[in-house]
Amino acid sequence: MAREIDEAWIDEAIERYRRVEDLRSEFDRAVAAHSVSVHSPDRSIEVVVTAAGAIVDVRLHGELRHRDPAEFAAEIKAAVVSAAEAARWAREKLHGEVFGSFRTLEGH
Repeated sequence: MAREIDEAWIDEAIERYRRVEDLRSEFDRAVAAHSVSVHSPDRSIEVVVTAAGAIVDVRLHGELRHRDPAEFAAEIKAAVVSAAEAARWAREKLHGEVFGSFRTLEGH
């Protein structure tokens, strides 16, 4: 039994594929362009991270000479962990903004 080809459905699928590709490119650009700044718990370290997770800057605040190395290392780790979480949050937010109105072929 031969199946009938629904050319309108195929055309719509191709158009939706192109739209997804356009949205994906827009999302990739937005993720690379947006950055978030986070601080260590004692606010002595600031980390700037893109939504893609790339650390683009680290700023140190205050006197560092008399810092305990283990304590300072813990603050650095806390800031980096916070930066990773902030990047994930930013990606999710951007994903919602970029893809939020996109519907599937079934209309969901």
